[in-house]
Amino acid sequence: MSQLHGVGVGRGIAAGKALRMPDRLTPPTDAPLEGDAEGEVQRATDALHQVAGDLMSRGETVGGEAQDVLQAAALMAQDPALADDVAARIRAGVNAEFAVQEAFGQFKQMLVALGGYMAERATDLDDVAQRVIAQLRGVPAPGVPMSDEPFVLIARDLAPADTATLDLDKVLGLVTQDGGPTSHTAILARSKSITAIVGVPELLDKVSDRQLIIADARSGEVTLDPTAEQQEAAEAERIKRAEVANAPITPGALADGTPVQLLANVGRPEEAAAALELGAEGVGLFRTEFLFLDSKTPPTVEQQTEQYAAMLRAFEGKKVVVRVLDAGADKPLAFLNDDDEENPALGLRGIRALRANEKVLRDQLQALADADAATDADLWVMAPMIANAEETEYFVTISREYGLKTVGAMAEVPSIALQGSQVLERCDFVSIGTNDLTQYTFAADRLLGTVAQFQDPWQPAVLRLVGMLGDAGAAADKPVGVCGEAAADPALAAVLVGLGVTSLSMSAAALGDVRAELKSVTLEEARERAARALTAVDAAEARRFAAGA
Repeated sequence: MSQLHGVGVGRGIAAGKALRMPDRLTPPTDAPLEGDAEGEVQRATDALHQVAGDLMSRGETVGGEAQDVLQAAALMAQDPALADDVAARIRAGVNAEFAVQEAFGQFKQMLVALGGYMAERATDLDDVAQRVIAQLRGVPAPGVPMSDEPFVLIARDLAPADTATLDLDKVLGLVTQDGGPTSHTAILARSKSITAIVGVPELLDKVSDRQLIIADARSGEVTLDPTAEQQEAAEAERIKRAEVANAPITPGALADGTPVQLLANVGRPEEAAAALELGAEGVGLFRTEFLFLDSKTPPTVEQQTEQYAAMLRAFEGKKVVVRVLDAGADKPLAFLNDDDEENPALGLRGIRALRANEKVLRDQLQALADADAATDADLWVMAPMIANAEETEYFVTISREYGLKTVGAMAEVPSIALQGSQVLERCDFVSIGTNDLTQYTFAADRLLGTVAQFQDPWQPAVLRLVGMLGDAGAAADKPVGVCGEAAADPALAAVLVGLGVTSLSMSAAALGDVRAELKSVTLEEARERAARALTAVDAAEARRFAAGA
């Protein structure tokens, strides 16, 4: 028996035989085109359409957050510029398979260079290309292996299309060699409540097909060749955790009764019903970008009001935190900023972009005020990428002009933690976006694999910044929440509360695991875990120290 270690997603545990993902397709050769070029162009075009249709269909089947990811992948396959590039390469004498590989590769490089939102989409292009090439070859696309019995899936990483459509009657758990806590694999696994461990070094070298393993997401441990006793213990633990997760839903609280509000991150009004069913006490992050990102001009006040009112009505009497438009150079919008920037992640984005285009901000605040007046939810409004007290005062002042009562700042830039007390003198609350806060703390792009070791909210430096904001909130008697992916990690959620965080917002599927974890610790124990984590030198050690190891 031996153990491997990675980053657990949730609190689940799975024991069973391992099955490995099949290898990727062999790369196409650059052999010259044989036969009719226009016939090959048509064949490639048909393959692109068939793959897009399949991805759309899968998305409609699974729904929710996974549907958004699959539809984005389908739109890539339907991109006219991509199809034109493939056709041009074929007409230049390249075979269809190689033309697809080269066109997708060039498109991926373009998106990565844009950074931010567009780079996030680029990571899914490899899977789409593989599916198109498989369609051209007339073979099944690489994907999850078929099995007559349940298994634990082992993979280098999973494409969103595979993660989103896993057969949960057969897949007991998921373990990957690549990926981190904010990867698509982790996010989708969390949204589907799949027991998962990601970022396990040497996984593919150590685990073989049909080998017995135990994957414990709570500890991030993968046990190879467990004994019969260990398997029985794992099954008993699985049943116990399932009972706790499926217990009657109650408001979030620690074992000693300390309240911790548990909220949902949502991107569209239609996601409200599922969040409420899973016990969301409100919305901790309503992303408004969906109204803007596919538009050449800003939506009207009336169009925005309709959507905001729909969300507020769904959460009548409950807290709804709305983030105004989080866009700019890293999420290109022609009506905000069409200038090229060498480093868009550090450019005119978030509150900076809105301040430079104040009418866009004012229209959004007017729409929010109108929606608030027409509904009975408890509306909170915050701005993204607030860096200091001056930007806080600007946003609060302009929001008050529209009668908005509860106005806050989103903490994603380390400088805001250094001015925490001054910021909280000027606003009503702070909400911490841990994904960007981690990225900017370490100057490490969270979408870049070569610096993945820094992209972990367990990093002690990030925890210290959270603690600074927690202390400032306690001193001002104002709430400090977390709405990044960190809130969905049950073990980290307890540490965040120990650092002074008063509410946690996450994908709705994670609410059960986090609620159960919080009920197992008192405030004193949460503070002890936080104190131990702060003494660590890196993220892995912080996890171990927080667990008492």
